[in-house]
Amino acid sequence: MAEVKKRKLTYFVRKLNEKRKRIEPLSFGWQGAAIALSTLAILLILIQGKFLLDQRSLLDYTIGILLFILFVALLSGVITLLLHGVKKIPSRYIWVLFSSLIFLLMCFIGPLNLTIPFILFVAVAVSSWGALLNKWLKGSYKNTKRIKKVNVLTCLIMLTIGIGVWSYWLIHPGEAATPEVVLKQLKSSNRYDNTLLNNPAKPGSYSVKRLTYGSPNTYREEFNQKNSLLTKPVDASDYVEKWSSIRTITLGFGPDAMPLNGHVWYPEGKGDFPLVMIVHGNHLMTDYSDTGYEYLGNLLASRGYIVVSIDENFLNASPYNDLFLVSPLVNESPARGLLLLEHLHTWKEWNSTKNNLFYQKVDMEQIALIGHSRGGEAIAIAAAFNEMQHPPNNGNVRFDYNFSIRSLISIAGTDGQYTPAGKPIPLKNVNYLALQGAHDMDVNSFDSTNQQNRISYTNKEDYMNASFYIYGANHGQFNEEWERGDGAGTANQLFNLRQIMPRDHQETIAKVLISAFLDSTLKEKKQYKEIFKDLGYAKEWLPDTLYINNYYDTQTSLIATYNEDIDLNTTTIPGGKLSGENLKEWNEEKVKMKLKEADYSAVHLGWESNDSPPASYTVTLPTKGIEIQKNGSIVFSVANDTKDGKEIKKETLIDFTITVEDSDGNKASLPLHHISKLTPAVKGRVLKKPFSNIGNISEPVFQHYDFLLNDFKDVNPQFDSLKLKKIHFQFNLTKQGTVLINNIGIRNEK
Repeated sequence: MAEVKKRKLTYFVRKLNEKRKRIEPLSFGWQGAAIALSTLAILLILIQGKFLLDQRSLLDYTIGILLFILFVALLSGVITLLLHGVKKIPSRYIWVLFSSLIFLLMCFIGPLNLTIPFILFVAVAVSSWGALLNKWLKGSYKNTKRIKKVNVLTCLIMLTIGIGVWSYWLIHPGEAATPEVVLKQLKSSNRYDNTLLNNPAKPGSYSVKRLTYGSPNTYREEFNQKNSLLTKPVDASDYVEKWSSIRTITLGFGPDAMPLNGHVWYPEGKGDFPLVMIVHGNHLMTDYSDTGYEYLGNLLASRGYIVVSIDENFLNASPYNDLFLVSPLVNESPARGLLLLEHLHTWKEWNSTKNNLFYQKVDMEQIALIGHSRGGEAIAIAAAFNEMQHPPNNGNVRFDYNFSIRSLISIAGTDGQYTPAGKPIPLKNVNYLALQGAHDMDVNSFDSTNQQNRISYTNKEDYMNASFYIYGANHGQFNEEWERGDGAGTANQLFNLRQIMPRDHQETIAKVLISAFLDSTLKEKKQYKEIFKDLGYAKEWLPDTLYINNYYDTQTSLIATYNEDIDLNTTTIPGGKLSGENLKEWNEEKVKMKLKEADYSAVHLGWESNDSPPASYTVTLPTKGIEIQKNGSIVFSVANDTKDGKEIKKETLIDFTITVEDSDGNKASLPLHHISKLTPAVKGRVLKKPFSNIGNISEPVFQHYDFLLNDFKDVNPQFDSLKLKKIHFQFNLTKQGTVLINNIGIRNEK
């Protein structure tokens, strides 16, 4: 018996030694691989570090390399531990984990730099809480030591409190916020007290009537009422991709039979009346947005416009029809623009058809398009297509529109979603107005300023181009059907909704600015142009918040736009000169928006308080190519380039001096606050604390200034405005700052 045991023991020891012999060479192999690979990697990073840190001292180089190696080692160590731990995690939990992460991602669609850490934290916290609670309830810690029970119970209580705090944070609407300075504080000059302008947001003298029109048997009953007008469907299949069969089943039509549906508000009385079309943006396909502009329809119709809100909801997102966004509709933007032109074609027919309700009631020479969100880009596409003989993607299709589209109004509009041949949409000879909320949680950046700066003017007609950036305005409240939150469902709980202005305030802003713009551009009420040059003239009609407005018109000759070359000293009009003195920063650059680089440029200027003499920037006018009249003015646009995230108080707002000089050397000066001090850079913090500073929260937004040459002559009667030679920007009133300046020019009022 003993002999048998001995033989078994000997056999076991022999097998163990054989196994050890097999393992040891393998271990040595992995060890050698690790040494060789790490040696090579470290040598290479030392060489690369010498290249990357070539201008640094040996001490900086050593510290930098060591910190980088330590960081990489720690990061890879954490990843290694996580991967090692996965081996011990049941497959069922991993399955649930990944499924839950996808669900959470769908629930909290938002900025990825917040969403990803947010859902990972939620997954870890809730999983830990569930695991500890389940083990506690099942008695897994019943026979353990007291200290372990206390530790587990403490962790469980802390996790419970943490989840409770997180739940409260999630349902809390956020914190109220106010701007650093408001309109009436900035625009306190007496020049605004005696204005003769009437509030354009007040209803006009016309009684308003309403009806709908639509294609036969369309998918929504309101467009096929007894008094509804009939339209023909449009084949737009060449302008949209991935229209699913499920979408066709839901709607009852495909891309080859898109309906022309619209709500109409019109004045009761004899025409002809200018035609205004409004198109909504992207929302849920079955959550109709076209009825959300009734507040504009009623106002404008009472003031003598025919207003149409277009139904393009069938081009919007639909989780059901798009397989939960796995296969969404693609490239639908040109279809949105095309349908607008087809609506105009229908109105042209009605206006020339006897016995039609609108026979000779429509002024087809005075047309305006208003677009919200993706609709803001759709109106630009429509205006571009309107001038073309063929669509950009198909020369075999012929266009024959050529409508008199005089004005475009983009409300929180997108830009760059449609780039035919890889190029942005160009526009020419059209009035343009852009409105943007500083707290827009959907279109976060002021995208439509790109389109605004791409508009060119080739004839001598009087056009204007304006924009407004509005503190406290969001994306959705420009539409009565959209909500206070701009996110998708539960994703709104990530945003600070308490800082958003009341809906009626946002609608008032839209009514004042849109009505005034249309009256000025379609009805020749040019006195309303003053509002867009200087918003102080409208301060009694608008909610008192912070506005930044920019402006340009075709009565302006631009001396420096900074888009023509890379030379710091040349002007846009040849023959001029740009120069700087004692500036801490001076360069020309593309304007950096929140999410991308803009299409337009500016000069970037910075100065310090100890500059002596003060920093200055001088524009020497070209000897030819520019006309100056006695009633002219100097214009320019300035953006505050504050990027440090600090709040700005009214008493520290940037101010500087504008000095003009004639060819005889006579000078006259006025401070910037003659119009107003520079509006601060708006901190558009859309997320709730403590995440409110995540990502880019501000971007340069340009404020327009218009200094009358006669005001300088009042300061120094010897100054001869007709001999204007130089414009000096002297940074002597604020200790330090950085600004962006562009569109420096001379305006001659007609």
